[in-house]
Amino acid sequence: MMDDMSSTEAPASESPVLIERHDGWATVTLNRPERRNAITGPMMDALADAIDELSADGDVAAIVLRGAEGAFSSGVDLTELQAGHPWASTFHLSLRRAHIALYLCACPIVVALERYGINGSAALALSGDLVVAGEGAFLQIGEIVMGARMPMNAAWVRLKAGETVLARMALIGDRVVASELRSLGLIHDIVADDAVARSAEAHAERLASCPEGSARQIKADIRSRQDLDPEEWFAGPGSPALLSAPQMR
Repeated sequence: MMDDMSSTEAPASESPVLIERHDGWATVTLNRPERRNAITGPMMDALADAIDELSADGDVAAIVLRGAEGAFSSGVDLTELQAGHPWASTFHLSLRRAHIALYLCACPIVVALERYGINGSAALALSGDLVVAGEGAFLQIGEIVMGARMPMNAAWVRLKAGETVLARMALIGDRVVASELRSLGLIHDIVADDAVARSAEAHAERLASCPEGSARQIKADIRSRQDLDPEEWFAGPGSPALLSAPQMR
């Protein structure tokens, strides 16, 4: 596995992030299935744009975040990162911008964790206010075996579950399956592998059916109990090790 939004000229099918609007809710899809939805700088910029757009729309009560074609994401696309693209030098800034957008999103985010979220994409999965995982899904925070940094994973796990859980995930660096993720308090539902997307959508539909503005107000109440500055909480240097690290398999 790899450790692993969009130009205005590109057709929607070629955009690395897609937005689909529904009745009171929306789906945001990581859209690089040919690379197992692996993360790039342009994808993270487009994800930030999509989340900011939907967050600013008061008619959107909830967002489902998922990956295209039945998998969440294989993590940072090291092949692309190491290919010398201009965005490589600012990748950590794009990543940080996306995570700040996810944290500041005014409406609840429901993550559909299908198959896997590895390293950089584990942090994206953990950004969900609700996380629905398939029975066979796993998260892996495996940067330790690559000699890489993991500031976004550290930020989300500390926010959601604390240092003990972060140490278990990051110092061991193995694949943590759905049943253990639930026992650690990192995910909320486990469903059949072929029912993940629909279950996440059902949560979004339920939130959209609540009184107007209710889902956004409840999320605001939750966030108001957290005394942190997202600009500092999600700060972190780039990880030079990724520029030479082999891809995880």
